[in-house]
Amino acid sequence: MADRLRPLWLALLLGLSGLLLAGPVHAQAASPAVATGPVAPAGADASGALTKALDEVSGEGRPLSLSLQILVLMSLLTVLPSLVLMMTSFTRIIIVLSLLRQALGLAQTPPNQVLVGLALFLSMFVMRPAIDQITATAYTPYGAGQISIEEAVGRSAKVLHGFMAKQTRQNDLALFQGLAKAPPFASMDEIPFSILLPAFVTSELKTAFQIGFMIFLPFLIIDLVVASTLMALGMMMLSPTIISMPFKLLLFVLVDGWALTMGSLAGSFAT
Repeated sequence: MADRLRPLWLALLLGLSGLLLAGPVHAQAASPAVATGPVAPAGADASGALTKALDEVSGEGRPLSLSLQILVLMSLLTVLPSLVLMMTSFTRIIIVLSLLRQALGLAQTPPNQVLVGLALFLSMFVMRPAIDQITATAYTPYGAGQISIEEAVGRSAKVLHGFMAKQTRQNDLALFQGLAKAPPFASMDEIPFSILLPAFVTSELKTAFQIGFMIFLPFLIIDLVVASTLMALGMMMLSPTIISMPFKLLLFVLVDGWALTMGSLAGSFAT
């Protein structure tokens, strides 16, 4: 099992390391009207940053040995959890699952460990096309010695750049583009990571709360009906939450709520 998962995690690490090392160099690019050469593809700045970092570590511009390159990649594992949280589908999924638990009126059921596990494996399912593409274009050629690690990072970053660009709203991009005072971009591929990342996180938060609002509505109606009924019967001292919780659980089970929620979350990333 570990042997099958190792290529997936290393492929994801290559892409996320490209995002981490990508600098704001791309943000200073000229507008298409005055450009004198072809636009560098997404991930090129990440590859250049990694090349510069490796040259500085090795000294005298000599390439690092394979063992030192692996050491650099393993060092990036310290920031991998934060990257997974904010640069993949994990943020939207964990927020929606947390709001679902609150809508059901359950404090610690399912526990946090279960919610995080569900969000993690559903994120792996959603990100599987991107991981497969990174594996085919970056991890496999790099493992075969056909490309350098810099090229592998650049290709991986380009794949994740495309995923995040598809999930980001145009108004969020325009907001951070205006704050950065960046020139207009002819295509999504020209957007630097310094602008795309905060716009992507903002869009994910907005989408997650919109989905959570739609989930809350039917359970809120049940709470209102139960509270009105108890008030009409004069049972003021009885908590409506205690009475409404079994009805909400029954409704959630009858509509196959978990399958509906997980399927809707996975489908929300389809483009």
